[in-house]
Amino acid sequence: MPSASRKLQNGDYAQVFSDIATLLQARGDSVFKTRAYSRAADTIGNLQFELSDAAADDKRLREIPGFGDAIVTKVQELAETGELQFFEKLKAEMPPGILEITQVPGVGPKTAMRAAEELGIDSREALQRSIESGEFETLPRISNKVAQNILRHLKTRISQGERIPIGTALPEAERVMEALQSAVKGIRNLTCAGSLRRHRETIGDIDMLCCADDPEAVMEAFTSLPMVRDVMSKGATKSMVVMDSGLQFDLRVIPDDAFAATLLYFTGSKEHGIRLRDRANRRGLSLNEYGAKSIETDELEVFACEEEIYQRLDLPYIPPEIREDSGEIDAAERDELPELVTVEDIRGDLHSHTDWTDGRFTMEEMADAASKAGFEYLAVTDHSQSATVAGGLSVDRLAEHNEAVRALDKKLKKIHLLTGTEMDILADGSMDYPDDALAELDVVLGSIHSSMDQDSKTMTARIIAAMENENLDIIAHLTTRLIGKRAPVDLEFDTICKAAVETGTLLEINASTQRLDLKDTHIRRAMELGVLFSIGTDSHRVHQFAEVRYGVGMARRGWCTADRVVNTLPYTAFLKFLSTPKSERYAFIENYDQRS
Repeated sequence: MPSASRKLQNGDYAQVFSDIATLLQARGDSVFKTRAYSRAADTIGNLQFELSDAAADDKRLREIPGFGDAIVTKVQELAETGELQFFEKLKAEMPPGILEITQVPGVGPKTAMRAAEELGIDSREALQRSIESGEFETLPRISNKVAQNILRHLKTRISQGERIPIGTALPEAERVMEALQSAVKGIRNLTCAGSLRRHRETIGDIDMLCCADDPEAVMEAFTSLPMVRDVMSKGATKSMVVMDSGLQFDLRVIPDDAFAATLLYFTGSKEHGIRLRDRANRRGLSLNEYGAKSIETDELEVFACEEEIYQRLDLPYIPPEIREDSGEIDAAERDELPELVTVEDIRGDLHSHTDWTDGRFTMEEMADAASKAGFEYLAVTDHSQSATVAGGLSVDRLAEHNEAVRALDKKLKKIHLLTGTEMDILADGSMDYPDDALAELDVVLGSIHSSMDQDSKTMTARIIAAMENENLDIIAHLTTRLIGKRAPVDLEFDTICKAAVETGTLLEINASTQRLDLKDTHIRRAMELGVLFSIGTDSHRVHQFAEVRYGVGMARRGWCTADRVVNTLPYTAFLKFLSTPKSERYAFIENYDQRS
């Protein structure tokens, strides 16, 4: 439960109502009552304003869809006290650990309840021990296969530890930097370093650097920010705090002439820094966070920017995302560093959803948001008919969807719309729509949403069978992982990459902050094998088009270049790409790059 000493954020309210829904389902309450709290959580998560700011306005709360008397009263109690007696009483009535173990994919509320009551399972660690001992399989409908699949997800979550997904960390860092810049004058070069700057998919804590004429004023402002929960240390030039989000922030104020060296030093990675310092030593220099000191004369050389430091070490500039000691220094020595794709290179988005299925906004609203995000074209790819939970479209509804996309496209002046679908790849590798329906679409994404527990050989064959269909353009979020929550499916990655090249199929780099799928190591290996990509936001809401930056960040970590991402093509060139027979599309891209 969030503390009453700070203003609750929308995520706090949403979490409480989501937890209530979980506990009610575990207890066996009415499905209608459970859904009311679940829908309230979902609605709050999508609000475009802070619920705390509206809590005193009874009329405004009741205008929110699904907010009846019970929800409104509970929101107001949370806003006023930071607690909800109904929730506290509900937790007290239930066995401990229910909410914790339902966070593991495959463990529903009712299974969690039986596990707690019959086996005494009250934590993820206890769940792991129970599965490994075989005890967990004594529960109804828990086979060895189901138990092992839960264990796989459980180990994925444990391996992440306390690290925070970048989709949470980066917006929080931007919130803090904005607040700090507003709170104190004269601050310069405020930026993040560390794993956040390297765009790691999960972040431990956040390192911030800046320059200022009055460092103590910056420290006072930083430790007094309204979102600071705990001040762990406070000094003249360095302080460490924990924000209300639970994230730890370290801020250092650096002299202007040392800023470049300090930024390089704290960006890391540790191994990359060691390689650079060894290289400096061989040139008679000692590289540190202040600059490069001559080993012979002890004279300190300072630098205006990171580029100058790399030049001093006889290297071209190495982008932060690939500073992982994974071959980047050797490539730099050979002058073979790739020119990495940028957000500005992305011309269109090939993965989006509207309220025709599980999106939350109309086609018009999504198109307008995509245009404002800077896209020239947008594929509207609502779900196919087997995705019943997502309200997937029947064949007839798909035809109506196509007509709606084309009609809206004729009205729009700033963005072009393309017809499409995110189609389920069925368990045997067959398509969820007949070929004649698929042939009517501009863009067909194929995704795995079911039978995720297939063995590697079966899953690989399933995906390749889908790739062999002439109408399927892109495999979306290939591994199906959810960061820290759901483990990837088992598959033979190299085999799939080779099949993608052979069949002319693209692999998506899904930019959703929950997925980032493909991940960086997959992208780099796929690059080596000649694969072409699309970067898609998988947007279900208007604000999610901005998440393209996370997909680009992952692509950059995978050493991906713009010429290997098809939606860097201008609209007219992309249409030519789509009109090219699938088997010839890789050659089209190669020849297009040569012409340009």
